[in-house]
Amino acid sequence: MKIKKKKDEEITVGGQAVIEGVMMRRENQYAVAIRKPNQEILIEEMNRTSWKEKNKVLSFPFIRGMVAFLESMIMGMKILTFSAEFFEEEEAQNESKFDQWVNRVFKDKANDVFIGISVVMALIMTILLFIILPLGITEFLKPLLPSEYWVNFVDGILRVAILVIYILLISRMKDIQRVFQYHGAEHKSIHCYECGLDLTVDNAKKQPRLHKRCGTSFLLYVVVISVFIMTLINAQTFFYRFVVRILMLPIIAGISYEVLKFIGRSESKVLGVLAKPGLMLQKLTTKEPDEQQIEVALEALKCVIKEGTMAKEKIEDDRSENIPNT
Repeated sequence: MKIKKKKDEEITVGGQAVIEGVMMRRENQYAVAIRKPNQEILIEEMNRTSWKEKNKVLSFPFIRGMVAFLESMIMGMKILTFSAEFFEEEEAQNESKFDQWVNRVFKDKANDVFIGISVVMALIMTILLFIILPLGITEFLKPLLPSEYWVNFVDGILRVAILVIYILLISRMKDIQRVFQYHGAEHKSIHCYECGLDLTVDNAKKQPRLHKRCGTSFLLYVVVISVFIMTLINAQTFFYRFVVRILMLPIIAGISYEVLKFIGRSESKVLGVLAKPGLMLQKLTTKEPDEQQIEVALEALKCVIKEGTMAKEKIEDDRSENIPNT
């Protein structure tokens, strides 16, 4: 999210809701604030050098979007795993045989292995839900459609519908509703900073919970842009359509990133209309947070922008090793 400070200094700030907390990031700096079961706020800082800094080619337009998508997925899994540890004491006593085997074989690297498995499983679920399922439905409907162009177009519309239905279903889960509240707290906190207000709970709670540069909007752009691109390509067999969608996914993600970036920093009313669908979808992925949740989000934000002072709790059990630098 682009935030303008004095003298038009541009600072990039982003965030993510996690289990009972919020992660905020600015350039290579990350901060996670979590409200522990005893109601204390734990704050963990970390640094991570982006692949784009290691290889300048990866920072080129359209390519950087693919990199950002993959990096955010990996980092998101790491932080979700980290935050979940504070609420899994009972589950830890009943580890599966597979978990025990991974811990025994990989030892200190076990957490990285679990994160890698989680990322792979998330990608498989994405392919099954948003590529294979709509393709299968359109293949069934193919005899009823007038042309192959319509087959590809209907496939795209189904992906939009599946995305909305998926979000609707998970939004009914109690634990997810808590995460969506922290998502709203993240947006309110960044809006407060963007407006140049003091980072207080009272100021943040008055801000909107929707934001033009949210990852929810990015997901919608990916699906909608793919509708047009896949219709133009007009693959005409199930296998060909599947292969094209897999190969085009990184490219579509790169285009969607640039669209999100352009619309997000523009004050144009015309582009504001294009942002509306993403904002409407955010009404499902964000919920109105309470004051304690906003407080957590503000603590994470203050930490990455280095405004004010705060006491940071030390983690004596080396839990910080669960989010290694990459």
